[in-house]
Amino acid sequence: MQDATEATLLERAHGASVKGEWQHAYELLIEADATTPLTGADLPLLAGVAYAAGHLDVTIEAWERAHAASVQAGDRVAAAGAAVRVAMHLLFDTALLAPVRGWLTRAERLLDGQAETPVHAWLAMVRSNERLLSGDFDSARQWARRAVDVGTGRDPAAVALGRMAEARSLILQGDVTQGLELLNEAAVATVSGEIDPLSTGVVYCELVCALQALGQYDLAEQWTEAMERWHRGQPVGSLHGRCRVHRAEILRLRGSCAEAEQEALLACEELRPYLRRELGWPLTELGRIRLRMGDIQGAEEAFLAAHRAGWDPQPGLALVHLAHGDVARAAASIRDALDRPAPVPSKEWPPNTKLRRAPLLEAQVEIAIAAGDLECARSAAEELGRIAAVFQSSGMAASATLARGHVRLAEGDPADARREFEAAAHQWSEIGAPHETALARMGLGCALRAEGQEERALLEIQAACTTFERIGAMSQAARAAAALGDAQQRHTGVPLIAATVSANTHPPDDNAFRDAGDYWSVAFDGRVAGVRDSKGLRYLSRLLAEPGREFHVLDLVAFERVPDSADPAGRVIAFPADGDAGELLDARAKAAYRRRLAEIDEDLAEAHAIGDTARAAQAEVERDVLVRELSRAVGLGARNRRAGSASERARSAVTRAMRHALVRIRKHHAPLGDHLDRTIRTGTYCVYLPDPRFPIAWKT
Repeated sequence: MQDATEATLLERAHGASVKGEWQHAYELLIEADATTPLTGADLPLLAGVAYAAGHLDVTIEAWERAHAASVQAGDRVAAAGAAVRVAMHLLFDTALLAPVRGWLTRAERLLDGQAETPVHAWLAMVRSNERLLSGDFDSARQWARRAVDVGTGRDPAAVALGRMAEARSLILQGDVTQGLELLNEAAVATVSGEIDPLSTGVVYCELVCALQALGQYDLAEQWTEAMERWHRGQPVGSLHGRCRVHRAEILRLRGSCAEAEQEALLACEELRPYLRRELGWPLTELGRIRLRMGDIQGAEEAFLAAHRAGWDPQPGLALVHLAHGDVARAAASIRDALDRPAPVPSKEWPPNTKLRRAPLLEAQVEIAIAAGDLECARSAAEELGRIAAVFQSSGMAASATLARGHVRLAEGDPADARREFEAAAHQWSEIGAPHETALARMGLGCALRAEGQEERALLEIQAACTTFERIGAMSQAARAAAALGDAQQRHTGVPLIAATVSANTHPPDDNAFRDAGDYWSVAFDGRVAGVRDSKGLRYLSRLLAEPGREFHVLDLVAFERVPDSADPAGRVIAFPADGDAGELLDARAKAAYRRRLAEIDEDLAEAHAIGDTARAAQAEVERDVLVRELSRAVGLGARNRRAGSASERARSAVTRAMRHALVRIRKHHAPLGDHLDRTIRTGTYCVYLPDPRFPIAWKT
């Protein structure tokens, strides 16, 4: 009877997996495995289903069991194949290279003296990617070529992935033309349907990563859309979350910052069950988006979380220091990042490459100008231009042009600066990047002002301000609004007041923040203005009504009642206040972490034995990463810690809304905008903190 039940569970699991019902198939297989441990072909099935359902540790454990069973049965090729699969998942999803090397060494020993098989091709493919992530591009190319040679006629997936690794190695060494040709070959194999879903998704992801790194944004966007169309029917494992990160990158470039942030947040949630160190990738993208939106605290939290995961968060952290006004710390931080680059393994940004220096140099130009170090800024801009030429990158070329414009302006050469800014505005406009285009137009306005062309300067600054506000780049919009007010005052001699209010409003000597329907009537420092209604204004009104009181963002959202097309009744928009995402690590995952630590210790001992100090240093870093991860997941007394609640989404939404409102206020009432910038604190708790020596009474 038990055998019949077991057979029924396995049959149902097979049926569910064929239909793509991954979670149901996984539950059936786990139930069957608990009754009678799975063997033979059922272990690879469990591995595949577990991966698709978001249980990476079970996937790796199933392949480890398949390896052990094959060793015991004396099937060396099957044992090697299982070892390669363990290494592949560790490589693509955790980027922990010490355990990867250990499993590949096991596979090599098992295959010693065996005739060539598809397993040999997969071994070479994984080894090529291990070398690629380590920054050893010559070895990566050699192993990739072996994967293609051995896999041809035996395994098309190994061939496609091998071609991708070879292409990326060529590109990262500066041979862009040949590398792009190989990328196209791998892409053709992908769209032809010759290879399995997981390998197809990996090729798509690698392809987009390569194009994004090169600044080939149009092609990257096209392949991201192709990847999205593909994964709708086959959302395998981490690929759906990875696709979200690529989509977030494109949305940020195209100026859809709010949508980009939501995609990045969802990507972090979806990738958390899979990624370890590489979770820093979506976290860093989240930080970049928030930095652009003017959410400095949120950006800093994301970059620091990426750093805790073992990722390199630069230049993000340096730019956060700059945004906080700590120019000296920003300069030291970016200088250290350039002088001592972190050798963090990354599929997206492999180490030991000029491509990885490009964003650091772009940030250094901005920071060095703020620090008054024009020689450093000039040197960074020139190096950025050389890298753009080597990699034939239109995006980096536009960045270099913009950087040169800022340097020329800082050097007191407005005519040359104007020409560089005009060129940069054209280049970024051709690429379709509104934020960068607006930065160029803002710089152009400043150059024109320095040349005495105030009217043209006003037009450029106005265009930049409008774009910044439209895309949600709140910090830049605030700067542009301030410059716009100053420019208009220079031009007309009259302070800017953008809206009139009706005659029955309060007298101008009162401080007021009142809802007048479609507009809010705001009065401060003897001036009155009208500002169009928005959620952010309602949040600000709540804070102004009770100075010094800290409001949790969930409370602010709960107070908000907005009748709109989505909710015509005006019901409260609420977030679940007490839910969470469960334990950070379950018992099975913690056991897997401890196995990885043991493997890292073995790799560390071997590195010390052969005197490979670089390998030993990398293993030490990986060990520290896992130890920190375990310590965060397990509290005092070995109590499991819980993942964060929905308050993070509310924090993001409230901060964005208030930043947008502050920009609009600054445009219409600059003194009030300055006052609120100084006194409003956002975060998980928001508060209005005016100077207690000068209390302000608000009429709301």
